[in-house]
Amino acid sequence: MSELYKHFNHNNRRHFIKNASLALGGLAMAAMTDPLKIFGANSNAQAMPDLGNGPLNLPHFAPKAKRVVYLFQSGGPSQLELFDYKPLLHKLRGTDLPESVRMGQRLTGMTSGQANFPLVGSQYKFNQYGQSRAWVSDLMPYTAKIADELCFVKTMHTEAINHDPAITFFQTGSQQSGRPSMGSWMSYGLGSMNDNLPTFSVLLSRGTGRLNGQPLYSRLWGNGFLSSLHQGVQFRAGKDPVLYLKDPDGMSRAERRKMLDHLAEMNHFQEEKFGDPEINSRIAQYEMAYKMQTSVPETMNIDDEPDHIFRMYGPDSYKPGTYAANCILARRLLEKDVRFVQLYHMGWDQHDNLPGQIEKQAKDVDQPTAALIMDLKQRGLLEDTLVIWGGEFGRTNYSQGVLTDTNYGRDHHPKCFSIFMAGGGVKSGFTYGETDEFGYNVVKDPVHVHDLHATILHLMGVDHERMTYKHQGRRFRLTDVAGNVINDLIG
Repeated sequence: MSELYKHFNHNNRRHFIKNASLALGGLAMAAMTDPLKIFGANSNAQAMPDLGNGPLNLPHFAPKAKRVVYLFQSGGPSQLELFDYKPLLHKLRGTDLPESVRMGQRLTGMTSGQANFPLVGSQYKFNQYGQSRAWVSDLMPYTAKIADELCFVKTMHTEAINHDPAITFFQTGSQQSGRPSMGSWMSYGLGSMNDNLPTFSVLLSRGTGRLNGQPLYSRLWGNGFLSSLHQGVQFRAGKDPVLYLKDPDGMSRAERRKMLDHLAEMNHFQEEKFGDPEINSRIAQYEMAYKMQTSVPETMNIDDEPDHIFRMYGPDSYKPGTYAANCILARRLLEKDVRFVQLYHMGWDQHDNLPGQIEKQAKDVDQPTAALIMDLKQRGLLEDTLVIWGGEFGRTNYSQGVLTDTNYGRDHHPKCFSIFMAGGGVKSGFTYGETDEFGYNVVKDPVHVHDLHATILHLMGVDHERMTYKHQGRRFRLTDVAGNVINDLIG
């Protein structure tokens, strides 16, 4: 260290010791996902290589989408109340689910002990909309209006039957935690399209349907074994959207710049001595944090949005932290060329009192989701932005607990459920796959979680079998050892 310190005069050393600890807040920016050039024009530190584009030389072929916004509906939305119309369930209401349909399939511990499984149809009306004649319930009137923009997949399925492994599976391609999230894989493989914001950004909202719904964990947007450059950055509602980003009182931008330059020189010394690539990642994180001090407040302040935009997204859009407000923020991030934007909306776990809960939950998301899609379209962004809406599994066709004339619940159902997509090269006005008349099993064109991931990567110009990372002697990928591109979904 003496070789380095001899370059600093006494005042600089004292300044560094006083302020270096402040830079540790940048470690919370382990989310700085980016292929960025590390230092700005006024930096005195030596130039570092571009850290974000990685060794893969991607994309493999011309992409149809450049960006992804994943509107993840945590808790498992009921496909039977929203998109998968099953009139037979009304006719058989209260009768037991036939064993010939269930075929001994796995149940959760919440209903496995029930004496019977009374079938129950949705109490909400369904109609067909648009030229595509897509079935949508009256819980989603705004979504119904844009049916011809959407690509419905009715036959998603997964092996996971409980929330944590099921959500982890959709986010990382594995039911076990520790793997990189989809956004981290995108950051690793494709890098950034901007210099001032994270490549992978995360926004959370809590639904009004079930206020104490399933929790979410930051590992869902973690980088796993990839460089910490590729972790998702969580943006929060309030005056500090990213924790530890602001300078402390009394520190000027010039002082922060000098501190970062001295810190970078120290880290260069460490990197030359130990050869640890995470040291370069740390430097990149500090530099991204410095840039974000300007770019984040500008992007996250939606006060300059015109009134007609707030009206378009609905009354909740005026309230920071709501799903509607986050949809506006997502659009602003996408406009700034953030590669992957992840919204999580909690509260879809309707085990009981489904009618009372799902109406509120659907109202949270219906208008803002449709507004986001049409807002992207009117700005010319939908064509190369892939929008994904869906949860970790669906709900059973039988009632969990007591079925009454006005109330029922539904348990987890991984064997078939619905999602939809828009933009980004998928077919519009299209419905893929069929479930049986009980809404319990897939009968045509199944789509597994790995298939969905393979298709998303394909739309981004990536061959899912070739985007790998070697860790502990094995080559890993988002789709593990499975997955097929569903070409019928691609326009």
